[in-house]
Amino acid sequence: MEFLSRGSEWHRWEPHIHAPGTILNDQFPANGWEDYLSALEAASPSLRAIGITDYCVTRSYERVLEHKKSGRLPDCDLLFPNIELRLNTGTVKGHFVNIHLLVCPDDPNHVDELNRFLGRLTFSTSRDKFACTPSDLMRLGRHADPNKTADADALQHGCTQFKVSLDNLMEAHRMDWASENIVIAVSGNADGTSGVREAADAVLREEIEKAAHAIFASSLKQRDFWLGHGKATEEELRERYGGCKPCIWGSDAHDMDHVARPAEDRFCWIKGKPSFDTLRQAHLDPERAYVAPYPPSWATPSQIIDEVVISNAPWAKTPHVRLNPGLVAIIGARGSGKTALADIIAAGCDSYDHNSEHPSFLDRAAEHLDGAEVTLSWGNGDPMTRSLDSPVNWSSDAYPRARYLSQQFVEHLCSNDGMPSLIDEIERVIFEAHPTLERDGAINFQELLDLRACEFRDARIREEEALANISDQIGVELDKSRQVAPIRSQIEEKKKLIARYQRDREALLPKGPSKIAERLQDLINAADKVRGYIRYFANQQSAITGIKAEIQDLRQNKAPDTLRSMREQHQRAKFEDDDWKRFLLTYTGDVDAVVTDKAKQAATSMEGWRGATPSAPVDETGSFLRPGDAPEKTPLATLEAEIARIEKIVAADNETAKKLAAVSKRIAEENTVLQSLEEKLKDFDGARDRANALVADREAGYVRVFDAVVAEERVLNELYAPLMVKLQDSGGTLAKLSFSVSRVVDVAGWAKRGEKDLFDLRGGPFKGIGSLEREATEMLGTAWASGDSAAVSGAMQAFRAKFQDMLLANAPVEKSDQTNYRPWSKRFAHWLYSTDHISIEYGIRYDGIDLKKLSPGTRGIVLVLLYLALDDSEDCPLIIDQPEENLDPKSIFDELVPLFLAAKRRRQVIMVTHNANLVINTDADQIIVAEVSAHDGTGLPSITYQAGGLDEAEIRRMACEILEGGDRAFQDRARRLRIALRR
Repeated sequence: MEFLSRGSEWHRWEPHIHAPGTILNDQFPANGWEDYLSALEAASPSLRAIGITDYCVTRSYERVLEHKKSGRLPDCDLLFPNIELRLNTGTVKGHFVNIHLLVCPDDPNHVDELNRFLGRLTFSTSRDKFACTPSDLMRLGRHADPNKTADADALQHGCTQFKVSLDNLMEAHRMDWASENIVIAVSGNADGTSGVREAADAVLREEIEKAAHAIFASSLKQRDFWLGHGKATEEELRERYGGCKPCIWGSDAHDMDHVARPAEDRFCWIKGKPSFDTLRQAHLDPERAYVAPYPPSWATPSQIIDEVVISNAPWAKTPHVRLNPGLVAIIGARGSGKTALADIIAAGCDSYDHNSEHPSFLDRAAEHLDGAEVTLSWGNGDPMTRSLDSPVNWSSDAYPRARYLSQQFVEHLCSNDGMPSLIDEIERVIFEAHPTLERDGAINFQELLDLRACEFRDARIREEEALANISDQIGVELDKSRQVAPIRSQIEEKKKLIARYQRDREALLPKGPSKIAERLQDLINAADKVRGYIRYFANQQSAITGIKAEIQDLRQNKAPDTLRSMREQHQRAKFEDDDWKRFLLTYTGDVDAVVTDKAKQAATSMEGWRGATPSAPVDETGSFLRPGDAPEKTPLATLEAEIARIEKIVAADNETAKKLAAVSKRIAEENTVLQSLEEKLKDFDGARDRANALVADREAGYVRVFDAVVAEERVLNELYAPLMVKLQDSGGTLAKLSFSVSRVVDVAGWAKRGEKDLFDLRGGPFKGIGSLEREATEMLGTAWASGDSAAVSGAMQAFRAKFQDMLLANAPVEKSDQTNYRPWSKRFAHWLYSTDHISIEYGIRYDGIDLKKLSPGTRGIVLVLLYLALDDSEDCPLIIDQPEENLDPKSIFDELVPLFLAAKRRRQVIMVTHNANLVINTDADQIIVAEVSAHDGTGLPSITYQAGGLDEAEIRRMACEILEGGDRAFQDRARRLRIALRR
């Protein structure tokens, strides 16, 4: 089974190792070649590229090359010479800066070319000049020490004396062959530039490091520095040193014990095919070089798609595709099958989103996919097979193992209709920015928000309901207070009426002093008192009946309903059924006994005071009262019988008796009404004080509403805090994204409700539509939008003080029309203290602009920010189709490139793109090139894929053809833009 190349993968390099016979410090055995070669072959991990090092000459490299040609070092794909030289710049330890020439072996004549280059390097004395050739080096050795007569001794001594100047080296390196085939590396240790520490030599040190293409350094601190992650930024490295530098390392072995065994297993890893082009690519993208016991492995194996196998699909001419664990870029001409591969991979991950309105490849090609399947093998060996011809699978409820940002998905999320979905995604990222321990067991943002804010939201609801109830009660009390004067007047009129009736009754009685008339008046007064007792107990009986109904309603309806509501609202409490039963509202004592006893007492008392009409007089005088009976303690029926008897006695005739009885009855009725009015007056007299107390309570309730609002704002800000810290620390593109919690105040809606339902806009302080809104905005808007509870309360008090009386006076109904005015005044109070026009919203801004006001393209940047930069918790593969849509090239370079560079360090990213920046500047680890055959009108055209890394010349050529329009087009654009291209 033939698979495509996985592109740029990590391989171990040994760029600095000496061989037996090395000119200086040779500690290898005299006949140690077999052991040396065997040690190289047995190295673990295996050596895929080896740089044979010697001082000033190519002799060691040529010897190893001969062994390689004879079949040794079979796992080594690249053997190249490393010429070690000394610059004429001293170090603090009395040595000279080491510099290395790493030479490309691709040219068959590279050894001759290299020696010709070395011949251009010279060392001068006061009387002579010596080239870096074996003969001149021997001559230099004898010149320095005439006793070195043997060629080997003279060569060795000459190598120790030969020092090349940086100017000489760089001038020679500018020659065409050298500039294209020699990579200059300088040691970053004490024998290199770090040994050049004198202040006077600082500029020289920088010049040496600027000239170098790579740094021999093994510490992470040095690597971070040369990648722009240390004291110097990338921009500073560009200004001072010509750019970032890859850090490489080798064993520098001079004996068998250290062959391919660097101290602390500091192995050198370079990403790409083991070729010299890969070393050149590392110079362009220094992140490709790494020194550590193991190569970088950022994505989790179980979250890496290792290979893709497409079955039963004759149109797929490349059915086996291996994927790089880093950034995979799928490129090709339009209609070449790029999105087809992305769709297929997504379907294999249960991540394909079927969209009939905006179909992608699998939707459009559904009728030609009968029986087609895709099998994905994951990095941990876990295979998944999915059908490509079943829409059911495309929208499966199965857990998606990748995140697929198809063009359709992105377009939807970035549209106005998709805004809720985009907000959901942002909330998910906010939630996942919280450490697990701080999520309180919640599974999503809304649940965490509910957990943190429910207390304050519930408090706001309760306080708003209480405000409405208080406003209703204030209305009731004010109604009462407004009726005090009329009731007083009614009482006075009622007293006058009763007095007139009493005079009428007196006129019907005998003139002059009469004991029987006095007796009648006493009985009438006593009857009035007894009627008051009966009224008292009748009212008590009525109230007790209401209490009984309330008790029954609580037990049958309110308490069970309250319990059901509480259980539903607080399911997370996880109480058992028996626990919940204890929450059933009931009374603390035996209320039934209290009610029954009180009802019996009231009934007994009322019946006792009412009494029964006596059937016969109690003595021979015909009286219904005994001589010692107190009239005020006698039942009403007995009193009324006695009054009627006496009225007949005192009346002159039957007609007078009838009139007297009628007047007495009327007096009794009016007295009852008078008692009722006096009781009402007593209640209404205190209404104004109660209303004032309720107004204070309403002000306090209004404050508590905004206390709850402020508390909920604080909770939201706390939920955003972890992500805000991350944004502030990240800087760059991420710093453009911000989150804000704010109150949204619909002053216009509040004012409109008042104008529409409450006021006559033809006059008063708010004449005409819009005037109320202007005043409310000025006096209340700022406090509502950003003030604390005290500020809001103060603003409302000021508004009321200025306008309330005028507003009340501008009611659409007359105050005298109490039937309509009272309901209006209640609506007015509800409106004035309403808070439903105030809500809390959390906003997302990009570059200072609210998310809802951004263009679809810029929303796309925000979406990519979420998935690439902020979504740290997701380590599953990210498949994204043309993220550059709607973005200009500068935005792509400035905004997206850094995000992809960061994302590929922690998750596998598979990207379909037409944009060169997103392929080249992100240093894509694997480039898959899609090609499609001509379509004959039947079935699907054939689709073929090729793959490799940017370190491969053919892949670079195809990328240039597809993404840049070819080398000539690229150069022509540069010429027209007047940009110089260095070759």
